[in-house]
Amino acid sequence: MNILMVLTSHEQLGDTGKKTGFWLEEFAAPYYVLKEAGHRITLASPAGGQPPLDPKSDEPDAQTDATRRFQADEEAVAALGDTERLADVDPSRIDAVFFPGGHGPMWDLAEDRDVKRIIEALASAGKPVAAVCHGPAVFRRTLGSDGRSLVSGKRVTGFTNAEEETVGLTEVVPFLLEDMLREQGADFSRADAFTPHVVRDGLLITGQNPASSEPAAEALLEALVEETEPAA
Repeated sequence: MNILMVLTSHEQLGDTGKKTGFWLEEFAAPYYVLKEAGHRITLASPAGGQPPLDPKSDEPDAQTDATRRFQADEEAVAALGDTERLADVDPSRIDAVFFPGGHGPMWDLAEDRDVKRIIEALASAGKPVAAVCHGPAVFRRTLGSDGRSLVSGKRVTGFTNAEEETVGLTEVVPFLLEDMLREQGADFSRADAFTPHVVRDGLLITGQNPASSEPAAEALLEALVEETEPAA
């Protein structure tokens, strides 16, 4: 199966003068979970090419087995440096989508027309949609077939208000993710700050924070397996 991973192209952390982008662990861990399961992975971003890496996710204390593996993987590094333009992605050729976080998606992916186009197409076709940490910002504009928010009445999670306060960016981000999801009518679930927490509601899969990246990808694999199993 062909799984699309969508990364942010936004690198400015509001008006702080600091950089942001995607969070390395939230890309690397799902990338290897999905790849080792035998799936093809297509990487895309709004601008195409090399997506910006949040520099904090590249610091020593943020490294994991997955990030170290990625940094030593020349093929994966080259693929990340040459992402497709999101506008060129045909959702009919995609079997599922995964959105890593980092703060970047709060600015670009949350408002991107192609993100909306792809998510709505996959959801309409009964294909899984997954996002982790700030990745669920992509549900800010997406609609279901009934014209309501795609997450209305759905169980979801994402980076919490408490976690945003802990990292000191409550007044920097364009909106608070937890508040936005609640305003969209979602049934928001949260665990203790920075502990793994994944919520699956049918084909909608969300993870709360970086520690939830790998289990969110595993939940996506489960959804894909169920989709391919013959009906009893």
